[in-house]
Amino acid sequence: MSAKNNKDKLKNKIEDLGGRAKEAIGRATGNRETTSRGRADQAKASLKDAGEKV
Repeated sequence: MSAKNNKDKLKNKIEDLGGRAKEAIGRATGNRETTSRGRADQAKASLKDAGEKV
């Protein structure tokens, strides 16, 4: 595994964790927009991760 792959995986994981945090904050505050943004960030990170595995 190359350094670039590791760097990309780390970026994807950070984006996923950020999305999870946004979703949790949105749920706690009742803010649907923040919850949706968090879910979108998580989905984007998952797609990037899947694309790198191909």
